[in-house]
Amino acid sequence: MDHPEIIHHGAREGVTGSCHQVWMDQTASLLIDCGAFQGEDEDQGGEGLALDFAIDGVKALIVTHVHLDHVGRIPHLLAAGFEGPILCSEPSAQLLPIVLEDAFRLGISDDPEQLERYLKVVEQRTIALPYGNWFTLHETEAAHCKVRLQPAGHVLGSAYVELDMQRPGATAQRVVFSGDLGAP
Repeated sequence: MDHPEIIHHGAREGVTGSCHQVWMDQTASLLIDCGAFQGEDEDQGGEGLALDFAIDGVKALIVTHVHLDHVGRIPHLLAAGFEGPILCSEPSAQLLPIVLEDAFRLGISDDPEQLERYLKVVEQRTIALPYGNWFTLHETEAAHCKVRLQPAGHVLGSAYVELDMQRPGATAQRVVFSGDLGAP
């Protein structure tokens, strides 16, 4: 693989369910968003909240912003065994538990004890990144990947994601995800 492989697990034929997997090397990947399918798009995502892909090798989740169609499947991601960090902007880190509490109640359980345990896990895993600073996400002999969040202006805390990826013997590449800003 001489370039990053990107697999779209949502928001490919509709506008909700944003979830994009970027392979940094043969064994390690990251997710950009893990959102719920909503409205007409729910048919494309099966149950709307369930994961229809294996999470083996997923090392981190990067959140562009905290709308449910970008974060609503995080409860299912954690239930599937995801143990990596959740990276987002500093304002999103403050909003994320509030939005995920709602997602948990809608998709998993309304049990207060389960909810408290779940929110504690989210809080422990969240890494708030300041805008404009590079964060080394993955560094092995096979690949290096750094992430930087830039302010997007979509909603409070929204960010577009820049990934700098380098493999031995290959030209460094920058991959950019806009969140909800659109191609232009």
